[in-house]
Amino acid sequence: MDALQLDYQQRIRSVVAKHPVFSGLTDADIADLTSRMTTKRVAGGDVVVEQGQSVEGIYFIAMGRVRLAITGENRRAVTLAVLQAGDLFGEVSAFDGGPSAATAVALYPSTLLVLRREDLERHVAAHPELAMRMLGQMSRRLRSADETIAELALCDVPERILRRLCALAQKEGVAGAQGLIIRRPPTHQDLANMVGSCRETVCRTISTLMRQGMLIAQGKELVVVYRLVPGYQRPRQQLVAGAA
Repeated sequence: MDALQLDYQQRIRSVVAKHPVFSGLTDADIADLTSRMTTKRVAGGDVVVEQGQSVEGIYFIAMGRVRLAITGENRRAVTLAVLQAGDLFGEVSAFDGGPSAATAVALYPSTLLVLRREDLERHVAAHPELAMRMLGQMSRRLRSADETIAELALCDVPERILRRLCALAQKEGVAGAQGLIIRRPPTHQDLANMVGSCRETVCRTISTLMRQGMLIAQGKELVVVYRLVPGYQRPRQQLVAGAA
């Protein structure tokens, strides 16, 4: 095994070991687990899993970003989640053997690690605590889906957009002078899919929110002002700078 391949395997083990589901495993268990994973590299826009089709097992995102979406009979899509490096998907189908409930599409060139259902079952049998951790993972995903359903039913488009952008800012935003900076904001079409609307409506709404000072365009980045982010404490040094 050459040094490059060894370094790659070590990096993969490190990424997998940090996931809450696998964090309790020993180094030997992590090494065994990752040795059974196959690497799948996909280009941006590639479909990883099609809604209604069988899945290979669970998918671990080592690099990149993947969108999970459900498409209705009218071909309109609703985005359930946008996952990033370190996230898992496909665990429900891996457990019950049923088809995928959503389509998974790579948003950017991505590297995925695939653990077959049989190997997952083997590890769960050897480490029962994995089952409880995966149930926790699925519960969080289900709670997020419930929140999406509630937003679609109870909130208007501007509120749905603000909720999604605030959640994204909290998850991966960087603190700036005026708010949390989203380095790679979703496109208007992606945002429309997230909130169950159309691109034109999202464009108009984003423009209105910017005029109202709730959102700020900063080149290709998007700033969500601090007052909109629930429970977020503005960094002290920025409070002092702002006061000055």
